[in-house]
Amino acid sequence: MNVSVSAAETLRSALGELLDGLPPRQAAQAVERLIATYRGATPTAAPILRDRADVAAYAAYRMPATFEAVCSALEAFADAVPRWTPGSHTDVGGGTGAATWAVSAVWEGRRPVTVLDWAEPALALGREIAAANPALDEVRWRRARIGSALALDPADLVTVSYVLNELAAPDRAALVDAAAGAAQAVVIVEPGTPDGYARVIEARDRLVGAGFHIAAPCPHSAGCPIAPGTDWCHFSARVSRSSLHRQVKGGSLPYEDEKFSYVAAARFPVSLASSRVVRRPQIRKGQVLLDLCETEERLARTTVTKKHGELYRAARDADWGDAWPPRP
Repeated sequence: MNVSVSAAETLRSALGELLDGLPPRQAAQAVERLIATYRGATPTAAPILRDRADVAAYAAYRMPATFEAVCSALEAFADAVPRWTPGSHTDVGGGTGAATWAVSAVWEGRRPVTVLDWAEPALALGREIAAANPALDEVRWRRARIGSALALDPADLVTVSYVLNELAAPDRAALVDAAAGAAQAVVIVEPGTPDGYARVIEARDRLVGAGFHIAAPCPHSAGCPIAPGTDWCHFSARVSRSSLHRQVKGGSLPYEDEKFSYVAAARFPVSLASSRVVRRPQIRKGQVLLDLCETEERLARTTVTKKHGELYRAARDADWGDAWPPRP
């Protein structure tokens, strides 16, 4: 079985047990309130997750989506650094540890991990959930205020997922600088919205300025070819929907697509993709249309037809976010 699929199933099972004894209506109301808080325009220094009921409901609702989005970003990064494995990991603003689960799914084995978050109930629940994953028995769950005063210990990998949207601009800049100063590799994931993409680009520029090489999704470390305000770069990860998802959002589909923006960068050399598929491929009779971000700092559309043989078959299997052409 695929490692990330196995980890996702273990995570869903552990999260399902959290909701035992919590009335469905109370769980749904907690999630709706928390979503409204997270969508607010004003960042807050106070913990948003206040108690175990808040954390259990929101973890069951959001952890699978965060896990899948971060897994997708990490897999693209791992493809660019095939001979590298993180020996240590710091998850900034990690809450209940979704990114920590994702790292353990992409790179097997144990490693020292520190999860930093301001919300003690989230850390406590993260510790409880992690007991279901033997790879996470060396995780330290530490309370810390995420912002300009944060000091990070050296780590091979620092992840920052769905955190920058909670911070004011000076704190965002300070956090990215702290991550760059502490890590050999940094992976940042934000919601796949225009604002989320803007925060990722801001972080990307700071990482490049700190001497990092962009590994993914961009096939270069130069400026983004998207003209500001005209579009945004984002990707999609498929997430199995729980009964709590269906309660809160309605609908009957057994899955939903989590849209996310990200940047992965390293201080050491990386193996860049020739280009990246930046929109869902359009499959038509006898041809596939691929929208690509290319190494020449430009966006382009290429058409792959049956006459291209193996490349055409690869194009039919290509997915949004894949490197193109496929690596050997």
